[in-house]
Amino acid sequence: MQVQYGNSTLTRDETPSEKISRYSQTLSGQLHRLRQELYPPEAHKKLRPFSSVDVARLIGVSESTIRQLDLDGEGPSPTRLANGRRSYTLEQINEIRKVLAARKRGDEAVNILPFRRAGEPLQVVACANFKGGSAKTTTSTHLAHFLALRGYRVLAIDLDPQASLSAMFGIQPEFDVEPNCTLFGALRYDDERRPLTEVIRRTYFDNLDLVPANLELAEFEHIVPSAIASGMSSGEDIFFRRVKNVLQEVDDRYDVVVIDCPPQLGFLTLGALFAATGLLITLHPQMLDLASCNQFLGMSSDLMGVIENNGGEMSLDWMRFLITRHNPNDSPQTRVVGLLRALFGEDVLTAPALESTAVANAGLEKKSLYELEPGSIGRETLKRALESIDTVNHEIEDLMKASWGRKL
Repeated sequence: MQVQYGNSTLTRDETPSEKISRYSQTLSGQLHRLRQELYPPEAHKKLRPFSSVDVARLIGVSESTIRQLDLDGEGPSPTRLANGRRSYTLEQINEIRKVLAARKRGDEAVNILPFRRAGEPLQVVACANFKGGSAKTTTSTHLAHFLALRGYRVLAIDLDPQASLSAMFGIQPEFDVEPNCTLFGALRYDDERRPLTEVIRRTYFDNLDLVPANLELAEFEHIVPSAIASGMSSGEDIFFRRVKNVLQEVDDRYDVVVIDCPPQLGFLTLGALFAATGLLITLHPQMLDLASCNQFLGMSSDLMGVIENNGGEMSLDWMRFLITRHNPNDSPQTRVVGLLRALFGEDVLTAPALESTAVANAGLEKKSLYELEPGSIGRETLKRALESIDTVNHEIEDLMKASWGRKL
């Protein structure tokens, strides 16, 4: 006997749940094979090399300064290409930063090597919205990559069980993330709880580490009610303090933490919001997205009030709306953007993240714009997309600097 199920036909021996499970396993295997084809032979991503022009731009010095360092035998030795040009890894760029910063004093040194100074608190940027398609993961990925390229020590945390941020780093959750190796392992209330340092992974970006995700993160939403009922989730161990508390374990290792929140206002998101020093709300300028964002803001306000009534003091240095996937030639979008700026003023980032085929093409390879080789897509298309995302990220970096009291 056959049973019609949607557009598919089920045999008597296969239930809907079994069919979905089979599809999941089939798709998972295909994704694993595609990854191996994209990143052979170890099936791991690698960051592209950088020219001396790139190095000078990233550090903020002249190209002649970079060339002279090499001629003087100071700093790392670059790879020489067939055309005689110099090629550097990000690790070598950071070594150059240290050499140049040692020659400077005060703010000049910090501009070259921007690590936190004494008295400057860890910056925690939470990227949140509970509507899918707002470019939350794309924004988190580009921000983490940008800050690492700028010389900061960055920890990226994937807090979404769907693990899209992890995928952008070349990690396939069902193959590459073992049980108890997500942030859940550091947040749980039982004897299997682990130090945060044990679930942090190094990435192919120098000075950028990652806490990956998989479906086990959803378990936190299930264990919290039991922990509250048993009294384990109380005082300093109350659920909304968990993320902030575990970040204190690695406070001295990083300058900034970027958290990609799940698209829901559950216990994980509340923990991220309580830990955050900055909140970035991504918003696609469409009326449906605007209505969804209104619901997100209303629910966030109510839940933050619950936290404050239970002894949790919320303290954000800044909160900003980021307009994403914006087409300035789309009249309805432009009206929505105008409405947002009229309502929220300076709390809307000046620069929008423009819609671009470059971002879409990079996403197909699980890459950010910063990972694309020059010439891999149209030069002008990539240039415009990079200018847009750079402007957004520089604005966020300035908000971080202002929180530290640094000169802009």
